[in-house]
Amino acid sequence: MQEKIKLLIAEDNGYLSSNIKDFMASQPEIEVVGVAVNAQEALEMVKLTQPTALITDLIMPQSDGFVLLEKLSSGQYGKMPETIVLSALGNEAMIQRALSLGAKYYMVKPFELDLLYKRLLDLFNMRSVPTKVPVPAVKSRSLDEKITSIFLSIGIPAHIKGYQYLREGIKITIRNPEIINTITKELYPGIAQHFGTTPSKVERAIRHAIEVAWSRGRIENLNEIFGYKIYNNNDKPTNGEFIALIADRLTIEQTA
Repeated sequence: MQEKIKLLIAEDNGYLSSNIKDFMASQPEIEVVGVAVNAQEALEMVKLTQPTALITDLIMPQSDGFVLLEKLSSGQYGKMPETIVLSALGNEAMIQRALSLGAKYYMVKPFELDLLYKRLLDLFNMRSVPTKVPVPAVKSRSLDEKITSIFLSIGIPAHIKGYQYLREGIKITIRNPEIINTITKELYPGIAQHFGTTPSKVERAIRHAIEVAWSRGRIENLNEIFGYKIYNNNDKPTNGEFIALIADRLTIEQTA
């Protein structure tokens, strides 16, 4: 019988690390040996537990995931664990750097826990690939329909201006992901031009839409959409975070 995968998790987001830990610990092939919030903690746990697998974020406080990869790949901590990197950043240079330092997979947040689990099994050749069974073709929903479905699920009403502005902002961000880094200089003005209004009104209306959604208390619906607990009722995202979150999710669906 094959030994269990000894998994170490390095992730500073408490909600996410808890969900990854609980999900992986419930799998028969995996033993979670520790959870760290930065690279230094992770390295200390590597010494103590000798994990065979590592799931790590890149952006963490004090010392980040790149520091962790660099030290592990140097060999001073023994054989490097089979490593999967998680990050909200899909920059090609960062991906290549992580892979060059020994990571085997790079997964962009948000992601499906089940897919993360499958990739972990793949690293150890522990997943059998089922024979493909032909399935009837299903008409895919349009991007507008997908966005509308998410908005309705979390309680953003269609009659408020922020609804339309958010939808346009998400569509623009899917076409040009880098624009989220210049939200006040480019994204808000782009939305404002489309609707014949001002960037400041766009920003306020989007903020209002997010506030309305959180006040309705349907945040668990948003967590269900992403497959893990990312927010609670007291933890509201910024406009940019919310737009990027939805845009990334829909981009992943389009490319899956």
